[in-house]
Amino acid sequence: MRTKPTTERTLLVFGAHPDDIEFGCGGVVAGEVQRGRSARLVVCSRGEAGSNGAPAVRAREARRAARELGAALEFADLGGDAHFCATPAQAIKLAAVIRRVRPAVVLAPTVEENQHPDHVVLGRLVRDACRLARFGGLRELRGRPPHAIGQLFFYAITAEAEPAGMGRVLVDVSEADVRTSWVSAMKAHASQLRTRDYVEFQLTRARLHGLMAGVEYAQPLFPASPLLVDSLGSLERSARRF
Repeated sequence: MRTKPTTERTLLVFGAHPDDIEFGCGGVVAGEVQRGRSARLVVCSRGEAGSNGAPAVRAREARRAARELGAALEFADLGGDAHFCATPAQAIKLAAVIRRVRPAVVLAPTVEENQHPDHVVLGRLVRDACRLARFGGLRELRGRPPHAIGQLFFYAITAEAEPAGMGRVLVDVSEADVRTSWVSAMKAHASQLRTRDYVEFQLTRARLHGLMAGVEYAQPLFPASPLLVDSLGSLERSARRF
């Protein structure tokens, strides 16, 4: 059984570790929330294998960051940091989240190999979960009605994780209130800023994408499927200056 895409406006964002969402697509989340969309963040570990910050500290930082973005937060267990494995059981677990939240749009890490392995595995699991959430005959999910999302976008946590051969959508995050919320959310992960200024790193990436698109700051998203629009009016703004 397959359902039609939802008209609901919820944004559901998956991250492997407590800081991934803020660093990889925090500006996008902040902007969507400030435009009236509800957002729920699902963090799939507490950073147990990280060099800085105990799991309890990382969890507190994630909660603070979510508040800065104006988003709800929950944690999911996929076996612990550095132990993610792409199995049907784990995909079904995330599909259950999708059925419960019933989002219009889902964001997940890209599946490029040259990055933390948890990012790659999570991207694959979310991609599979979005499909499984649609099928009414799946025994493990019969407790909730099927749900079809509108679109899955991947986000890149590092420049190396940006897919070279995949189309992209640049999201303008130049608005001052959006950037303030995003920066505050990144700074909430103080334990991760001890050895490297990730805030400046991500702002520099966004500034580069923005300069290429003729705006101040932009973050890239990578659509898992072709975009479908009702009118060319939705596509009149290009990142290229012809």
